[in-house]
Amino acid sequence: MSAATAATPVNAEQTGRRVEEVLERLTASGDPAAAAAAEELVRSLMDFYGAGLARILHLLSAAPGGPAARLLGDELVASLLVLHDLHPEDRDARIARALDSVREHALEMVDFDEGSGTLSLRAQESGGGCGCGSGADARQAAEAALACFAPEVRAVDVRTAPAGPPLLQIGTVPKGAR
Repeated sequence: MSAATAATPVNAEQTGRRVEEVLERLTASGDPAAAAAAEELVRSLMDFYGAGLARILHLLSAAPGGPAARLLGDELVASLLVLHDLHPEDRDARIARALDSVREHALEMVDFDEGSGTLSLRAQESGGGCGCGSGADARQAAEAALACFAPEVRAVDVRTAPAGPPLLQIGTVPKGAR
């Protein structure tokens, strides 16, 4: 692999969409043999790369310390491992890893509905004027991270939790303290 290839960012979600679009164009072209050949080509490449990734994971897990955390934390590598059903972490661990990658939004997993693929999250209410961003920003950040680490999450519902008790301010006395 060249340095230029390694430096070019690749987004797994966009790549998947591009592959689907190409297959749909071939199907729409009216040539069923070409569409079937293209689908067979994609399946063959997926099988080949999946077998290679499985071998890499096996070799890494045989080494002292198991698979490197850096590999599992990389969005592209994680998405490939999930795509090939090779990721060694379970769904909840991958969701936690995705949420950790957007920790500036202080999101906490509440529930996951397997039937609908909806992940319910709790976000701490911002203290007002801190510049922490909106709930929509938190949802978008979570969706982007989850697309790589936990694609089984098809929808994200973010609810805002009230902030904790107000902090004691210098020069004030809490109620009931006198």
